[in-house]
Amino acid sequence: MSESSQFSRIPEDPYPHYIEFRHVHKSYDHPVLRDVSFHVDTGQTLAIIGRSGVGKSVSLSHIMGFQKPDSGEVIVAHTDITRLSEEELRAIRRKVTMVFQSGALFDSLSVGENILFSLELREDYNEQNKEDVVDGLLQMVDLQQVKDLYPADLSTGYKRSVAIARSLAAQPECILYDEPTTMVDPIMSDDIGNLMLRLKRQLGLTSIVVTHDLDLMRKVADTVMFLYQGEAIYFGPTAELEKSRHPHVQQFLAMDRVEIVGRIVET
Repeated sequence: MSESSQFSRIPEDPYPHYIEFRHVHKSYDHPVLRDVSFHVDTGQTLAIIGRSGVGKSVSLSHIMGFQKPDSGEVIVAHTDITRLSEEELRAIRRKVTMVFQSGALFDSLSVGENILFSLELREDYNEQNKEDVVDGLLQMVDLQQVKDLYPADLSTGYKRSVAIARSLAAQPECILYDEPTTMVDPIMSDDIGNLMLRLKRQLGLTSIVVTHDLDLMRKVADTVMFLYQGEAIYFGPTAELEKSRHPHVQQFLAMDRVEIVGRIVET
């Protein structure tokens, strides 16, 4: 026996990526996800793009454990969640939070109370600590001035930013954004993109953003997955997407260029 063979080899990490899909299939009355594979490393941002109804939001639902794949593996926080119980999934959801397109704020609560609600189950804070955390989170998203307002008083963009602040109350490792700039004006859209970048850099957050907004994609995403009819027809660096020769990718990008020209003409 050689000297080196006397030492046991360090086993490789079976789940090296923070989030990963391995050959995931999901069908309802028709296939929604077809052999989808991708990964996101710690501290990185993935954008999932494509036309409506191609499986983008379904992918987020699988990451949160709200749905299970028909086959394949879903890895979240370096853990295969495919067969976890609901109790085990709750532990994962403390690490990964989701910012819904609607914002999902409580209309009857003020902005500060909405964020405070997310802290109520935290036993490591007393009441004064919780108020300080609320103030700190609103300061982080530059919305200290809206603490006492109600969701009905806010623009769509402000509601999204408040929803992001509330998601941070859980001190997550990862945030999933579902169409964060839909129905938001270009200036606020840019502000949301800057906020996402700032949180990534300051907190080291891992992120996945589902979006139709290619300006946002170019600003925040390290990698991109393009879904078409449930298949990942592109997965790779954001900077390389424009070079893809896949006709559906090129058609999607061409439609974006037409929209940009239209905005320029309008101004």
